[in-house]
Amino acid sequence: MTKKVNQTIIYLLLLLLSTICLLPFIMMLVNSTREGTDIMKSFTLIPGDYLIKNWEVVKENLNIPRGFANSIFISVLSTALAAYFSSLTAFGFAFYRFKGRKVIFTIIIVSMMIPAQLGLLGFYDLSMKLGLIDSFIPLIVPSIASPATVFFLRQYLLSVMPKSLLEAPRIDGASEFYIFHKIGLPIMSPGIATMAIGIFIGSWNSYLLPLVILNSQRKFTLPVMIASLNAVKNIAQNIGATYVAVAISVVPIIIVFCFCSKYIISSISSGSVKE
Repeated sequence: MTKKVNQTIIYLLLLLLSTICLLPFIMMLVNSTREGTDIMKSFTLIPGDYLIKNWEVVKENLNIPRGFANSIFISVLSTALAAYFSSLTAFGFAFYRFKGRKVIFTIIIVSMMIPAQLGLLGFYDLSMKLGLIDSFIPLIVPSIASPATVFFLRQYLLSVMPKSLLEAPRIDGASEFYIFHKIGLPIMSPGIATMAIGIFIGSWNSYLLPLVILNSQRKFTLPVMIASLNAVKNIAQNIGATYVAVAISVVPIIIVFCFCSKYIISSISSGSVKE
């Protein structure tokens, strides 16, 4: 009887936490159907009838397909580059011994503690000298260096992959890159999928760096476009339209999260090997 009571309490707490987590999404969807002035005056979970009008404001002021395409292009490439090169770097730090390894890894850890905003002015100056202002390159290429991803994947590798697993292919004459691609990457896949979620979401939601680097409206990412609604007249009336645009921008994040979460759950048991 006590066990059933404890299970009931746990289920109720989980239900409460789930509701709290879903409440912002529900509010976003509800507010996208309400008038801007009503949103500022009151709070309700009952949908309104201004969805079409809000959508018309979005279409009139924003090029959503262009913003979607720009954000997808930047986020996908950033995620792919960060995942591959970070896993390659983590594999090297985990299983190879070379001079200066500890010093370099310490620098990587220290760099994790430095806020990215501190280097924004220097990064902008460098991009301007290289002629990369109003280009996607400064938003994509720096993702190759992802200290947090390297640190996480190195620790993950050390916990799930024994060094002896690398000896057999080496004896057979396999190259180190072959070992990495055929053995390392499959074992690292759950960790890579975990980090890919954060990398994609961070790149998709990035606002400050695209705002500073990009000048042409046709190159604006979706967050920058959505923020531009605040520059339109009658800001109070456009709040509902802003919610519509935000709801649209959340769709790719939900898709990526669902896909990667399923991948992690299905692959987590294959990442463990005992010596």
